[in-house]
Amino acid sequence: MTVIVGLVEEGRVHLGGDSAGISGCRLTVRKDPKVFRNGPYALGFSGSFRMGQLLHHAFKAPKPKGDGLHRFMTTRFVDKLRACLKEAGWARKESEQEKAGTFLVGIHGRLFIVYDDYQVAEPADGYAAVGCGNQFALGALHTLATANLAARERLTAALAAASHHSTDVCAPFTYATAPSVSELLELKALRQQDATLPGQRQPADTAERSDAR
Repeated sequence: MTVIVGLVEEGRVHLGGDSAGISGCRLTVRKDPKVFRNGPYALGFSGSFRMGQLLHHAFKAPKPKGDGLHRFMTTRFVDKLRACLKEAGWARKESEQEKAGTFLVGIHGRLFIVYDDYQVAEPADGYAAVGCGNQFALGALHTLATANLAARERLTAALAAASHHSTDVCAPFTYATAPSVSELLELKALRQQDATLPGQRQPADTAERSDAR
C-alpha cells in the first residue's frame, strides 16, 4: 500500500502522500497522515502505520550539526531512529539483522530515502517516491521535472498517477514541507530576539507551516 512522493525546490523539501490503509482486500481511508513535520524535518512513511506513528509522535529527531549532512543521517539520525523503534517494541530482526521500514526525509533542502535496512540514499534527481505506487509516481515526476509547475502541483500529479494505476493508493492527499536553511536561521534569529524582549509575544513559527507551494 501507499505512495509517498518528495521533491526539492528552491531550498525546501516538499512531500506528499496518499491516505490508503490496506488489509487484504479491505481499504480504509485513514485520517492520520502519512506525511508530517517533526521539528525541522518533513517525513513520509510507507508500510506500517505503527512505525509512522512513532516517527510522528515518539521520535525525537536530532538536529543536524556540521557540514556533513549525509554522514549525520547515516550515523546520529539512524542511531536515534533505531533506539526509538526498539524502545517502542516495533523494531524486528531477520537473520540477526535489524529491519525497520521505508520512508522519505526532507531536511536542510535535501531529500533522503531511509530503507528498511537503515541505509540512507540521496537521489541525484532531486525527487523520489516510495511505496507500492512508486513507479507510477516516479514516471510522473520525471515527466514534469522541467514543467513550469509549482511543487504542490507536481506532487499532486504524481500522487494522482499512482492512485489511477494502483489499487492500493487513494486520495485524499496530504502534504508537508521542510523549510530551507535560511528560513530556519531566520526563525532562530526571531526567537533569540524575542527572548531578549520580555513581555513580547513570540512570533508565529512560519517555518512550521506545511504548505508545498
